[in-house]
Amino acid sequence: MSYLIEIATTDFETTSAAVEGGADRIELCSALSEGGLTPSFGLIRQCRAAFSVPLFPILRPRGGDFRYSDDELAILEADLRACKDLGCDGVVLGLLKKDGTLPLKKLARLQELAYPMEVTFHRAFDRCRDPFEALEALIQLGYQRILTSGQKPSAPEGARLIAQLVAAADGRISIMPGAGVRPDNIKALAAATGATEFHSAMRSRRDSTMEFRHPSFPATDFQLDAIDPAQVRHLRKNLES
Repeated sequence: MSYLIEIATTDFETTSAAVEGGADRIELCSALSEGGLTPSFGLIRQCRAAFSVPLFPILRPRGGDFRYSDDELAILEADLRACKDLGCDGVVLGLLKKDGTLPLKKLARLQELAYPMEVTFHRAFDRCRDPFEALEALIQLGYQRILTSGQKPSAPEGARLIAQLVAAADGRISIMPGAGVRPDNIKALAAATGATEFHSAMRSRRDSTMEFRHPSFPATDFQLDAIDPAQVRHLRKNLES
């Protein structure tokens, strides 16, 4: 069985660490505490110049829900064009209507604008009303994959639905489990779902190199996102063992 591991990164250092650890693809984002927001133009450009691994920036103009105004959609489209101009391999996005269904015309336009980049529909999928209806719609629209935790807070909790989605997709679109995917559960998740692509943040924290630390501010202000390349390798080893 051939597996693919996507790692979510938040800056140049974590991207470098994920690539060193053997990530097959990078989902580049900012603000993972918000579930991931659109990274900066400068970060995308620098990562594209430095790394040959497939690069998929997330396109999400704000936190919160996934129903966007026309102005927010215009921002998303501008960021999509920038990703295309910078030579990204794909983008990660998702939209919903207020009733929990997919805005098909808007999603079709985004897919057309993205071509020939691939498009992953992100965990907005986990907030949709009918996952099987959404699955068929995304297949018809030509999207390449769905990132999902099985409409639960984590992929291990949603494994049953993920398995049903993998079966229903029948190879027409990739179903990629994400959220809570770690070295100690990825093997069982693969067995339970039949998925072959997996998404993980593998996020930890590292201490800042700042020497002066103002006492009015908490210690967490002097910590940065980190990824241990060895843990990325451990993730793959456990999956493929």
